[in-house]
Amino acid sequence: MLATPAIMQVSDWNDYQAFIVVAQTGQIARAAKKLHVDATTVGRRIRRLESQIGYTLFEQTREGQSLTEEGEKLFASIEVMAAAAESAQPQSQGGRSLSGTLRISVSEGFGSWFLTRHVPAFVERHPDLRLDIVASSGFLSPSKREADIAVVLSRPKAGHVIAQKLASYKLGLYASRAYINQHGVPTALDKLGAEHHLIGYIPDLLYAPELNYLDDLVAGLKPDIRSSSIIAQHRLVAVGAGIGVLPCFIGDIDPTLEPIFPESTISRNFWLVTHKDNRTLERIKAGKAWLMEIVRQDSELLNPARMSEDLQ
Repeated sequence: MLATPAIMQVSDWNDYQAFIVVAQTGQIARAAKKLHVDATTVGRRIRRLESQIGYTLFEQTREGQSLTEEGEKLFASIEVMAAAAESAQPQSQGGRSLSGTLRISVSEGFGSWFLTRHVPAFVERHPDLRLDIVASSGFLSPSKREADIAVVLSRPKAGHVIAQKLASYKLGLYASRAYINQHGVPTALDKLGAEHHLIGYIPDLLYAPELNYLDDLVAGLKPDIRSSSIIAQHRLVAVGAGIGVLPCFIGDIDPTLEPIFPESTISRNFWLVTHKDNRTLERIKAGKAWLMEIVRQDSELLNPARMSEDLQ
């Protein structure tokens, strides 16, 4: 068991800072870039810290650096101290003053089209908090401490995390008015692939099986215009390249798009994930409360009323 107070006396804070950033990013090279030093310096600081405390903190993997059991304990100890420091912060007039960085990992579409519309109110409420929104094709892992909070498409089956359902959301087929004027409205779902260009994901680059939408509409339906990015797919639909499946929180708010077969929607879920050891940090509790608040506020955007039952 690591004795945190003793450890903190034997090494320079820069060594601990290097350790923290490598643990968060999972790679020495990424940590070096974030710390504005070279990778050799970061590696030297890690080795010095390991030598002084007598533990190996990272294992080398194909992806980069992964925390050992001792490294996990040290990181958890540092987070405990961070929690204590946060609890010692003075209360502001409207409640606890939050500071530090809150990093939230979200899917590209949810982050860009849904979450960002609510950010101004959140940062106004917490002016001293730095907010990182990592919106990309793939997710950072709270289990590996790459993010404080992750909003993912399926409930994690492993890892030192806590998960809860955040919201369900719907997806549907959309086309631009220009495309419809030129090519007409599809006559039947099972004729989509034969009569129209279909836009979708690249199968071997799917980062989550929940993104395999077209099979939910018609088994074996394949796109002929493909992208790993939902933002690119939206643009392809918007410029009239074809018909595509989009989350309703994207398709319904674009006035240039029309729903195709609006009675045939697809249902998916968002899950809210945090690490078990840092879920009590005030900034993380505030972030979770904010996410739950905004999905309640915009529930109709996530789940618009449709004519029939969703496809599961």
